[in-house]
This record gives sequence, structure tokens and C-alpha cells, in this order.
Amino acid sequence: MKQNDKSSFTGLILMAAILIIFNVFVFDNVSEHDVSEEDTEQSDIKQKIEDNNPIAASPEIDSTEVLIEEFYTLENDNIKLEFTNKGGEISSAVIKGYYSYQEYKKNRDDDTYECKDIEIFNNKNSKFEITGDRNIITNELFFVEESNNSISFKKNYANNSYIKYTYSLDENEPNFVDFSIESEGISNPELIWTISAPETEKSKTNQEQYTGFYYQEDYSKDVDYTWDNDAFEINEFNTDISWIAFKQQFFSTIIRAKNNNFNNNTEFKVLNNEEDEYIKTMSLRTQIETGKSNYSVYFGPNDYNKLKSYDVGYENILPLGFMWIDTIVNKYVIIKLFNFLKNSAGIANFGIIILLLTLIIKFSLAPFTYKSYLSQAKMKVLKPEVDKINEKHKEKDPLKAQQESMNLYRKAGVNPMGGCLPMLFQFPILIAMFRFFPASIDLRQNAFLWADDLSAFDSIYNLGFEIPFYGDHISLFTLLMCLSTLMYTHMNSQMTGNQMPGMKWMMYLMPVMFLGFFNNYASALSYYYFLANIFTFSQMFFMRRFVDEKAILAQLEANKKKPKKKSKFQKKLEEMQRKQEQQLKNRKKK
Repeated sequence: MKQNDKSSFTGLILMAAILIIFNVFVFDNVSEHDVSEEDTEQSDIKQKIEDNNPIAASPEIDSTEVLIEEFYTLENDNIKLEFTNKGGEISSAVIKGYYSYQEYKKNRDDDTYECKDIEIFNNKNSKFEITGDRNIITNELFFVEESNNSISFKKNYANNSYIKYTYSLDENEPNFVDFSIESEGISNPELIWTISAPETEKSKTNQEQYTGFYYQEDYSKDVDYTWDNDAFEINEFNTDISWIAFKQQFFSTIIRAKNNNFNNNTEFKVLNNEEDEYIKTMSLRTQIETGKSNYSVYFGPNDYNKLKSYDVGYENILPLGFMWIDTIVNKYVIIKLFNFLKNSAGIANFGIIILLLTLIIKFSLAPFTYKSYLSQAKMKVLKPEVDKINEKHKEKDPLKAQQESMNLYRKAGVNPMGGCLPMLFQFPILIAMFRFFPASIDLRQNAFLWADDLSAFDSIYNLGFEIPFYGDHISLFTLLMCLSTLMYTHMNSQMTGNQMPGMKWMMYLMPVMFLGFFNNYASALSYYYFLANIFTFSQMFFMRRFVDEKAILAQLEANKKKPKKKSKFQKKLEEMQRKQEQQLKNRKKK
């Protein structure tokens, strides 16, 4: 036992002995009629201390404190927070108007069932405490002061030391609570807040993937994140932090410092929780100032427009992309277009909104798609001549074959890279959609056709066992997407004339890999990719009717007879080819 512990133990024994002697030799000599009502009340309180709170015998604890754990509530139209006087912490946070998938499913199976609002955390596996150098423990019983929209919890210690929490509902922002920590006589106070995220969504895998910490550095305003680490991790940039988000897939608890930022020693820990009831456990540890620190805490949905309206960068907790280009596409194109269709057009069915969104994107890219189709058609009619050139030089001089092929394309006025032009525009959109659909709370628990939740996987049949890399169910949208991708691959290979036969099997392998990857992903994404493929088929069908390959061949033959000026790029390319040929000749001489 440490010396401090021995001293404390000895002190407790002495205090207990004094109390016993005082009761036996003093109170026994006091006549019954000399005891006032107030003395009786104090004796009752003392009895409660001995019966209900053994640690209250400590000399550091005020013996008149509340002794029985009680719960208190603050709520408005958006949130309901439950508090406990044991530790003065938030024991439960409920977001009104949203439901867990389990509740949602019960209501779909029985429409008379009334869903319970979603609880994003409770103190069953969560913890909120202040620690200090004096072995301060804040999970004991606190004094309570209540008013209409606020509640305070205070803990008194020896020498006029104390800790006080005050929670107040924000009258202007219904998802916010003003929170202050006031302390006196507590050296080096440290806040530890642990939240265990419960399983609330249909796809546990997706929910786990999007659960973790996000935080904003005060100096640069950059937002960083940590999703998976088994030990406390100090933020990498070593700067003060403006706000910290305990982020779940669709809901978050965000705490923002009002007067003093979180210092650069703030640490984070994220653990995968093996219990079925919880997804991950997120722990925050940070030092706080002695005196008073004010915070603003957000409890609510991860709605991009809602979070952006607060103008402090909260919207950056949504994983809209890791590259700047897909983030820009999502923020300034996809989300704005999606909101327009949802609000201005007044469409309630999100399956129809995704259909219209796909049509708008495809029609916008139609000119580039047409140019790509023309380029592929030109490459196809020139393929017999290219094959002759390759056959002529395949064993003698492959570099010469490449040079002659480039000359053929130049004379005919064909750009071999022209078919890649639409991909430069389509690829960022495809990646943006990959990020957008699983993060969109608008799609959460919205059904379309056989999919009961567009933000999660659809299932037409549960296998009853799990197949590695595939899952335990069959997603019909994923099947349709993969089949349409195979058809598009086949059509595209015919159009390009199989100029890269060695890559043919790779092109057909990708849709099969998609089958395993997208089977557990958001059904809205598979639905979008399927629609995109269908519209691409339609475009190619009409383009084939309007594009005459014989006319293209005739035009290319006419282009060959016209003198062509070499571009700077072509001149540089030919110069590089000549240098390569010279190097090969020099090697052969050696």
C-alpha cells in the first residue's frame, strides 16, 4: 500500500472512531426534549450517508449532499437529454423524429407499432468524468439545481474546492446544449468523455466504417479524423482544436469550445466493440482550464445542409471524398442537384429522385459521350490498317510499328485518346456518388421497390450462411448492376475492336468483383450504377443509328490526302521516338 493510501486509511479510521465516541458520550447525554426538528433532519441525513454512501465518510466530501441517484430531463422538439446526479453526466441522448433500424423494421412488419425515438448513446457503457491531482472522483453524487431550461450539478470538496456542471438548452438552436465546467481548488483537471455507439442501422459493417472521431484544428481550420486505434492517440498536427465530433454513421455528438480551445495534448481512442449491442467505443481525454470553461454541444443528425448552416465546419464530418475533386463534385453539384429535386420539384420518392438525377447527369455528359463514340468508331474502321502495320513490324521493330500507327492516326485526323474524354468527367462523378449515397441521411430508412432502406443493402433472399467476400444475402440491385456492367463491357469491346486482347479477361473480371463488393453496400449506389449503364446502352443504340461507319471511313481516307501540320505534341513525340531508335541502334553496335 502506498504511503498516501496508508495515511488516508488511518485518517478514515480515526474519523470513524471520533464519530462513534461523539455519538456515545455526547448525544446520549442530550435529553430528548432538547433535540430540535432541524437536529432530527441532520441525523436522518447522517444515517443516509452511512446507509447509502459509504465513501461519504471521507473528510473531503460534504456530508449534506444528496444521497440517492436520481434522474432529470431537459427536452425540446428535437432532443431529449436525461441526466443523473451520480457524476452529473448525460445518462441518455435521444434524437426525436428518427428511429433505429430495429424500431423501423417493427413498424414495417406491424404498422400499428409506435416507434421509439433513437438513442445515440447512454451511460450503460459510456462515461463522463473529471480527474485531478487530488484523486478527484466525479462519479459520486452531486447537488442539483434546476430551472426551466437548465440544470446544474455541483460537487463540494474540502477547503472550499468544488466542481460544477451546468447544462442549458439553446433557445435559438434546438439541437444544441450550452455546457459549462466550473472548478475551484482542483489542480490539473482533465476531462475524459467516453461514448459507446449503439448498433442502430441495418448494416453493422457500414455503420462501423463511418464511426469515429472528427476534429477541427483551430489554426488551419482543417478537419482530420481517426476511426480505428487501440490506444490514446495525440492529434498529429499538435495544434489547438476548435471542436470534436463523436461521429456515428448518421448521428453525431459535437462539442465546441467557446472560450478556451481544446489544447494540443487532446487525445483520442477508438475501439471496435465486440459486444453486439455496440459498434465502437470512442474516448476523448483533454485538459481543461481551472475556473470556468464554456462549450456548445450538438446532438443531432449528420445532415449536410443543417451542419453547414452553423458555419463552423461541422459539415466536413460527412465523408464526401478523400480527393479534392470528388469532394467538390459532391458539395457543388450532386448535393445541390439532389436538394433541388427533393425540395423544388416536390418529389417524395427517393427512387424517382435518383432516376432523375441520373438522367440529368447523363444528358449533361451526352456531348462528350458522342465524341467518345465517334473516336471509337474511327479507331474501329482504322483497325485493319493498324493490324497490317503491327503484323509487318511485330518481330522486327515494334517501335517502328508504333510510329507508323501514330502517323496513320495523324493523317486520318484521329485522336487515339479521344475515347477517354468522357471518363475524365464521369470518373469523379462515379466516385462522388460512391461517397454520397451511404452518407445521405435523406436516404436512411426510405424504401424503394424491394429495398427497405436505400442507405443500406437490399436483400431479396437471405442465404442463412455467409460466403466470404460476398455475404449472407442476395442483393438484386447489385446483381442487376453487375449484369448490366458485363453487357456494357461486351458492347464496348466490340466497339473498340479488341485492340488489347490481353486485357479482355480483366475487363470481364471487374464486374464479378463488383458483385462481392457492392452486395453489402448502399442499395441506392447499385441502383444508380445500374441506371447509368441502362442509359449508356440507350445512348449507344441511338448513336449507332446516326453514325455511319462507311461515311467515317471515307472521311478518314479523304483526310489522309490532305496535308497535315504537325502539332507541338506530335513533334515532341516523334523526337522522343527518334531518340529511342538511336539508343537501340547504339546498344546493338556495342
